[in-house]
Amino acid sequence: IGLVFAVVAATTWWLARDSEEALRLAGGPGGVRAVDSYLRDVEFVTHSAQGAPARALKSPELRHYPDDDSTEVDAPRLVIYKPGRPPWRVRAESGWVSSDGELLRLLGQVHIERDAGEGVRPMRIVTRNLRVEPERDYAETDEAVTVTSPNVRIDSIGMQAWLSDPGRIKFLSQVRGHYAAPQ
Repeated sequence: IGLVFAVVAATTWWLARDSEEALRLAGGPGGVRAVDSYLRDVEFVTHSAQGAPARALKSPELRHYPDDDSTEVDAPRLVIYKPGRPPWRVRAESGWVSSDGELLRLLGQVHIERDAGEGVRPMRIVTRNLRVEPERDYAETDEAVTVTSPNVRIDSIGMQAWLSDPGRIKFLSQVRGHYAAPQ
């Protein structure tokens, strides 16, 4: 009988420990993740080795989660600066930043714009759910993409974009383009 009680006690302890771990990984009761810190009206700026701004991230609020050390970002605004060129301006409905800061997911509707400058045309890209690797100035999505520039419109499903010089965009499927000769 003592052995049966010991087995029941050990099993109960093991199940309780396992349940606590599952709740911790799920973010607590009801799957709600616990926030350990948040910031409001934030702006982070990273600089190049020469001291010039390289990237800026603005948000009305961000929340840090200790379970995976990630950060959720409300209405992120990302600016990617290029020496001698107009910056790329990116905005999204929400975002997520990995624990090491090497991956940024821009969620919902995403707009990317660059003004005209010497040697570059203005450009606007509209898509959804963009995956960004900020250190590489690289972005990709599997969603529908529309790129517009004066006299040019390109529609595609999926895109890979390298925003550093020389910049390039690779359209992945169902690509349609329209070019209107300037008058």
